Amino acid sequence: MGQRHFDLVVLGAGPGGYVTAIRAAQLGLKTAVIEEKYWGGVCLNVGCIPSKALLRNAELAHLFQNEADFFGIKVDGKVEFDFGKAHSRSREVADGRVKGVHYLMKKNKITELNGRGTFTDDHTVEVSGEDGATETVTFDHAVIAAGSSTKLLPGTELSERVVTYEEQILTDTLPESIVIAGAGAIGVEFAYVLANYGVDVTIVEFLDRLVPTEDEEVSKELGRAYKKLGVKVMTSTRVESVEDTGEGVRVTVSGGGKEQTLEADKLLQAIGFAPNVEGYGLEKTGVELTDRGAIGIDSRGRTNVPHIFAIGDVTAKLMLAHTAEAMGIVAAETIAGAETQEIDYRFIPRATYCQPQIASFGYSEKEAREAGFDVQVAKFPFMANGKAHGLGDTRGFVKILSDGKYGEFLGAHMIGPDVTELLPELTLAQQWDLTVHEVARNIHAHPTLSEAVKEAVHGLAGHMINM
Repeated sequence: MGQRHFDLVVLGAGPGGYVTAIRAAQLGLKTAVIEEKYWGGVCLNVGCIPSKALLRNAELAHLFQNEADFFGIKVDGKVEFDFGKAHSRSREVADGRVKGVHYLMKKNKITELNGRGTFTDDHTVEVSGEDGATETVTFDHAVIAAGSSTKLLPGTELSERVVTYEEQILTDTLPESIVIAGAGAIGVEFAYVLANYGVDVTIVEFLDRLVPTEDEEVSKELGRAYKKLGVKVMTSTRVESVEDTGEGVRVTVSGGGKEQTLEADKLLQAIGFAPNVEGYGLEKTGVELTDRGAIGIDSRGRTNVPHIFAIGDVTAKLMLAHTAEAMGIVAAETIAGAETQEIDYRFIPRATYCQPQIASFGYSEKEAREAGFDVQVAKFPFMANGKAHGLGDTRGFVKILSDGKYGEFLGAHMIGPDVTELLPELTLAQQWDLTVHEVARNIHAHPTLSEAVKEAVHGLAGHMINM
């Protein structure tokens, strides 16, 4: 077989990579995707998809252990929560979605290349498979969607007891105790799962609050919920050293002018991610990196080499699966010469699936004021929402920001039941420059959680109804 040539080669089959390939194929480009390990990416295999299955099991465990009487549930005898079964279900969910990705590749006539892709020049990639076989393919355009890897605490190494999210989500056994370094989305989600299966959980966060990139009021609300859950939280605290003792871990931390040692069965490192830029032969292409060690791109994903694009985590933009997907669509449409729309990263939605859930987009109140906007704020609590009462979960609120001068949306910050489903109305309004007065005319079904959004928008328009 002669050397194969493609209009587009995509390095990486994560959410960004496979979506890029599908959109390119839809636009008539002969497309290939190269993937070394996870078809569907980290998100689908060991991240956001299986973790949601585990979180659902943990929610049910929490209900039976803490709210059974409230809901009139009576159980004779001992109720057990089998984490092994919960883990198996999470793997089944992930595996099913992987099959879906392969189906989509086949449906769209996209060539799958299994192995690691390495550039040998700016129009050629060598694909090395696990069996040692190699294939060289050439391309007119390339999209680099290589993702990111977990950052480790300085001076630490991974072991059986010092792990990242990947090792933790692939294990079907539970420690008796765990220290989680990092209170971002991964840290607080794992904390919720593990705590509801009886694990003694301690979160250590260098910054001064849980989910420190979220609005301060959201952080406070989550702090109250986790205190009630029994999760120990140490903020403004630095991890100084980590020792795997062979039987557990010894974690030395400092904060408030004192140092102490935490002992647990495991340490989960969840302090962030770094772009994957090593080992792909980028130096052979002339593609340049930013000062942050990411691949530099323009507003459509194009690198300094005009026919090579980069999307997703490897660019160190907002490191979320849906960001990568959106970037991939823009890149594919640009390559194909189709109409597209550039991304405003400030207003990409964010979701954290702890309990209560967190959802946000845009400016925080502090950021908006610092940016000089005439900030208007409206906040509606789920305590005043009928559907929330019916669900038995009235924690949290919807908080929306607008610019008082023009009435345009600046951001939203929510914490409460299923709030991750409530953002699209507001992000759509922001994208198309709708004002609070226009959105206030949108009719919501009753009773729904989305009425909390409606009420907050009415508040910005000067006429909140049910508060």
